[in-house]
Amino acid sequence: MKYVNLGSTGLRVSRVCLGMMSYGNNSERPWVLDEDAAEPIVRAAADAGINFYDTADTYSGGASEVATGRILGKLFSRDEVVVATKVYMPMGKAENMGGLSRKHILSAIDASLKRLDMDHVDLYQIHRWDYRTPIEETMGALHDVVRAGKARYIGASSMHAWQFAKAQHTADALGWTRFVSMQNHYNLVYREEEREMIPQCIDQGVGVIPWSPLARGFLAGNRTRDGERRTVRAGSDPFGDTLYKIDADFDVADRCAEVAEGRGVPPAQVALAWLLHRPGVTAPIVGATKPGHLEDALAAEQLALSDEEMNRLEEPYVPHPVLGHL
Repeated sequence: MKYVNLGSTGLRVSRVCLGMMSYGNNSERPWVLDEDAAEPIVRAAADAGINFYDTADTYSGGASEVATGRILGKLFSRDEVVVATKVYMPMGKAENMGGLSRKHILSAIDASLKRLDMDHVDLYQIHRWDYRTPIEETMGALHDVVRAGKARYIGASSMHAWQFAKAQHTADALGWTRFVSMQNHYNLVYREEEREMIPQCIDQGVGVIPWSPLARGFLAGNRTRDGERRTVRAGSDPFGDTLYKIDADFDVADRCAEVAEGRGVPPAQVALAWLLHRPGVTAPIVGATKPGHLEDALAAEQLALSDEEMNRLEEPYVPHPVLGHL
């Protein structure tokens, strides 16, 4: 396993991040594994050298954070592992139990730490942009979380590039903590981040840690043009259905499968390897509910693609509207 700095920080992370959304309970998503089923996969990731694990308070209603803390606690001492979680999504029905207000952020970090059974997280991320809260309030609260020692760094997730620039400018102008990472929607099927967000991140020294690097299994072949759903997730993922559905998306998936066949490897390995070759990308966040999913991610980290293969993979792409933001 290779390790790189997260953006311009000194934090060293593995080039593959294991996404913990797949673990907790299946109350919201039928494909999510419980803690006992998840532990062997996470243990294999740790044994392979993955030191970077990403969760969120909203995953399985908090159960993902509980599972993450328990499993990682068995495998690592606290200083050996990089743990990331997120805040924004509603954690209850009351008016102030979501968003990025000072009230919710300061409550949410304490609740996350309790579930994780940790005294700090390494990376605390805003899960989306909050249109109802002034960015000064959000950045001030996040700065206080860092100053209190409850998070070492802060990061952001899907938003417009102008919003990210506004947040960073606010932090700079007031002497507060800046975002060091961007967890954005980026894969072979959705490349709109290459227009503004990724160039901005490269220019500003921000690490890029894409979510859905396999397009929620689409690039691994979990759906077909005629509507066949080949996995439990593909058959129970309405959000994924809104993201990947046009003919050109299937053209990209077909091309990925062609390149993979020429290499004698699964399409998932090629799709992940492509992302790892892209400028600015630090570590894709990979979900794994079967040992083979993890094996593909580990193999992709070692798979070198030629310029010709990269060009072939990119050739069928067509522009998309913004997808994945709330």
